[in-house]
Amino acid sequence: MDKYIFLLFLMPLLIFSQKTSFSYEILNYESFKNEISNDDVLLFDVRTTDEFNSGHIEGSINIDFYDKKIFTEFFEKIEKSKPIFIYCRTGNRSKQSSELLKSIGFNSVFDLEGGYTNWISNKN
Repeated sequence: MDKYIFLLFLMPLLIFSQKTSFSYEILNYESFKNEISNDDVLLFDVRTTDEFNSGHIEGSINIDFYDKKIFTEFFEKIEKSKPIFIYCRTGNRSKQSSELLKSIGFNSVFDLEGGYTNWISNKN
């Protein structure tokens, strides 16, 4: 009987103590390309508008990492359980963006290794 009472009190503790895990993964060119080929993917370019306008991955949405207010407001409106695919010029801003996305509540972020620079060099 004591075992059951102990388990009865332990179960809620175990359930409520589990946090949502966060997954951040850097994908190479081929893996990233394959993953974003799905039409339902959320793909974001976190470079500046000028950088985006000079060339970007087809289907990506530009959200400038440097404009923290707009960046945060935009991502707060998106479903947190959906995986996010991001890239910047070389990988620095996208890595920093993943930290912000984690703090906003996202579960998984996939980053393009080497950023758009890598994308261009592999595409040619």
